[in-house]
Amino acid sequence: MASTSPGYAITIRVDGPPSAQPVAEVTNAITAAGASITALDVVESFIDHVVIDVTCDAIDADHADRITASIAEHPFLNVRKVSDRTFLLHLGGKIEVQSKVPLKTRDDLSRAYTPGVARISQAIAKDPSDARRLTIKRNTVAVVTDGSAVLGLGNIGPEAALPVMEGKAALFKRFADVDAWPVCLDTQDVDEIVRTVQIIAPVYGGINLEDISAPRCFEVERRLRDLLDIPVFHDDQHGTAIVVLAALKNALKLVKKSLRDAKIVMSGAGAAGTAIARLLVASGAENIIGFDKDGLVSEHKEGDDRMRTWFVDNCSPGDFRGTIGEAMVGADVFIGVSAPNVLKESDVANMAAGSIVFALANPDPEIDPAIARKYATVVATGRSDHPNQINNVLAFPGIFRGLLDGRITKITTEMLVAAADAIADCVSDEQLNSNFIVPSVFDQRVVTNVAAAVKRSG
Repeated sequence: MASTSPGYAITIRVDGPPSAQPVAEVTNAITAAGASITALDVVESFIDHVVIDVTCDAIDADHADRITASIAEHPFLNVRKVSDRTFLLHLGGKIEVQSKVPLKTRDDLSRAYTPGVARISQAIAKDPSDARRLTIKRNTVAVVTDGSAVLGLGNIGPEAALPVMEGKAALFKRFADVDAWPVCLDTQDVDEIVRTVQIIAPVYGGINLEDISAPRCFEVERRLRDLLDIPVFHDDQHGTAIVVLAALKNALKLVKKSLRDAKIVMSGAGAAGTAIARLLVASGAENIIGFDKDGLVSEHKEGDDRMRTWFVDNCSPGDFRGTIGEAMVGADVFIGVSAPNVLKESDVANMAAGSIVFALANPDPEIDPAIARKYATVVATGRSDHPNQINNVLAFPGIFRGLLDGRITKITTEMLVAAADAIADCVSDEQLNSNFIVPSVFDQRVVTNVAAAVKRSG
């Protein structure tokens, strides 16, 4: 059975007569429905009725509805209200702008705005490089999307992508004190995206591309890197690749295998899959067999984009021409960035001893992690409710902290590998085990170490 998650937390207000033991009955109903109670509070207590607020984590939205229905069916319990805690958190959005300077007197206004601000503008007009020193530019990142490939939701458009980009901006601030702002574009035309980002770039010290579908994302990134004098980072590609490499290095250390000798099967040859493969090859991997929705990635096809061409040229399966199930026989590592239920239980059972499974499709992985753990030594997912979460937040805050502080304009493969090493090194030999191959996202050393590695590599 799938696990409950705080992402589907609800608070239910219930009342009932004291004689019916409403606290006990509510608790029994919720636990019987398979939910996890996280809080319970008696809000009011009277002679004839008691009011209770109970908060619980559900598996998904349908499960939350079933939990509520099971309480409502009780003859002595009355459901007054149900609040979805995730929706409550998003009311009015998750980020805001605050002034860093006091604006309490006329003197304050004269310096922060007219006439004093004119002197700053004149200084920047004379020397545009002063914009980084005298404005928000030196610590501000644009989080740019067209809403075409949002999480596991697909092409849902710019408005629906906005909550995700807000979340990204909040993570930037929380973990690296970088001021980021969502830029959700109402176009999916590559030329328009590139031109729009180009003309808004003077405000920002870096561009974080997010949730743009492949293969357009490759072209957008390539062209912007050529056009702009600030770093352009595609988190779906490079952020994911960095954390996967860090996690895999530690997992291989645990099972005493080398990256060079490991047989690696990949599912997904899009933005993330290709970026992962590039970093693995740059770090010494020599045996990668890749699959996409059409099967084995082994031959060039008419209309192939640059990234798929690279994958075919650098991840040749040799004489192998079988299915993913056949490729899994004797494999040391599986990395999935594709779709749910790509693997069968027998596929993992047929892997080599000391196998590693990274089933990263989100929210539903390529195989149920509980099933994979029956056979694999190390299992990682993209979910926060399982150990070994491969989470981009381990990478992008520190990456941009280093880029901005080092005034670095271009991102290199060496820089990405150095960032992966910095993340991996945050897990000591004493800490390393099958359920802890990457550090916690709340480990304060991660951003500091990644930023330092980026600056050294730049």
